[in-house]
Amino acid sequence: MKNIIKIYVLPLVILLAATSCKKSFEDLTINNNKPSSVPASLLFNGVLNSMADLPEEMPEVYNQYYLYNYDYYGNNRYDLSYGDDYYKTLKNVVAMETAATNNGGAAVNPYEAVGKFFKAYFFSKMSLEMGDIPMSQALNGLNTLEPAYDTQKAVMLQSLAWLESANTDMAQLVANPSLGGSGDGGTLSNDIFYGNDLSKWQKAVNALRLRLLVQLSKKTADADMNVAAQFASIVNNPAKYPLMSGVDDNLQYTYVTPSNFYPSNPNNFGQSGSRKNTSATYISLLTQLKDPRVFVTAEPARYAVDNLKQSPTDFGSFIGADAGEDLSTMYKNAGDQKYSFINRKHYYSTYTGEPTIQIGYAEQQFNIAEGINRGWAAGDASTYYKAGIKASMNGYGIPDNGIFIAYFYRPGSTDVTKASNYDNYSITANFDAYYAQPSVAYAAGTAGLTRILQQKYIALFRHSGLESYFTYRRTGIPTFTTGPGTGNGTRIATRFLYPEAERTSNAANYNKALQSQFGGNDDINGIMWILQ
Repeated sequence: MKNIIKIYVLPLVILLAATSCKKSFEDLTINNNKPSSVPASLLFNGVLNSMADLPEEMPEVYNQYYLYNYDYYGNNRYDLSYGDDYYKTLKNVVAMETAATNNGGAAVNPYEAVGKFFKAYFFSKMSLEMGDIPMSQALNGLNTLEPAYDTQKAVMLQSLAWLESANTDMAQLVANPSLGGSGDGGTLSNDIFYGNDLSKWQKAVNALRLRLLVQLSKKTADADMNVAAQFASIVNNPAKYPLMSGVDDNLQYTYVTPSNFYPSNPNNFGQSGSRKNTSATYISLLTQLKDPRVFVTAEPARYAVDNLKQSPTDFGSFIGADAGEDLSTMYKNAGDQKYSFINRKHYYSTYTGEPTIQIGYAEQQFNIAEGINRGWAAGDASTYYKAGIKASMNGYGIPDNGIFIAYFYRPGSTDVTKASNYDNYSITANFDAYYAQPSVAYAAGTAGLTRILQQKYIALFRHSGLESYFTYRRTGIPTFTTGPGTGNGTRIATRFLYPEAERTSNAANYNKALQSQFGGNDDINGIMWILQ
């Protein structure tokens, strides 16, 4: 007798119904393979990459360091376009702060502390470019689709307040890291600038604050800004406001292969190596001062060496183009090798170049020297001035007293990566002799201020974005040249236009801001509050 086993199979539709009815429609639409939240450390890393100002961009032209000589690639006109729009980045800063709090971060944690730095950095930078900007209502999302504009004064006051608060928070966290909370939100990570060292961030916070105070040099009579007193409190109280003590504290963007190349590299040398040349504003200042940095950052004009038979190490062999020169004339002269190009060995021979400094020790020292020169604090301005020059020179491998090698690309060579394609020259450096020159040695008053600003300009070559343009706009130092090639009626424009979206998405507030500042026009030659 056989045993018959009966198997009953429920219809598939009934099984699906039985299981599906336990989930809502929203549950069914969730993709469990896709992250539903972003950790603070990932947002932090994205913000860091967004803040980096790199070489080979238009700021080098506006700073009159490096000029286009071929209009297919660009020009040297001061017909300034739209200023930077960092609002998406700032929204990520807010999201970073929220993510940190939601993942164990205490009320005071590393991400909210650096978040204050970011807000001060991005809002102040946009304001320096354009004037009044949306700030207090700008990050409200759907609650405020048309944010009002805050005055530039309000932006600067708030930025300085954020930096004061960031310094206080970081001091607590450096002294006792456990105060930041537990979990991912309480510990800084994914930091491409400082390797998660909050003590270095604290120094950068105070260096940025000094930078902004110096940018406010025309507002020392404004009691609300209190520029001189704020400056003195930072410089005179290093225990409370630690500052950068050397180049190791630089806030800088370092290049690594193969993920991110230095903007000037072997891959694009053939395209861009001769499409730009150095500016006389920069090169002439170096040669007038007999500055050894010219042997590292530039190369002699081959026409002077090969046709006029000048020595390649003669300062007179280094020649920059006048930024105001008509582009067709500059193109011909560059083709005839009458101008110096940037140094191929230093900038083009590798994929990592040099780190690009965003806020650096040398600049900080010059800013302190400027403030002391202006009478904002007691101290010896020459000490800071000297330290700034030495930091810049040492950053190029130039010793205080000794020999360094200059490398100049040999004409006719086809590979910038090969050492055999460079002619080598031994250069003697002596800082004391350099500094003893009357045109270099520090002096009190206007002469000393001019020298501080000239040396700061030299030190910021290919670094710190628009900072040299901002300094020129504020002080007129060094002298920027104009002409047919710079356009804008031979004027150096004083501001950038507002982003185009403001005209359509925030028209009422946009027009109100223009009326209150520039007579109703989005004028690149308008004079913003900080310059008045």
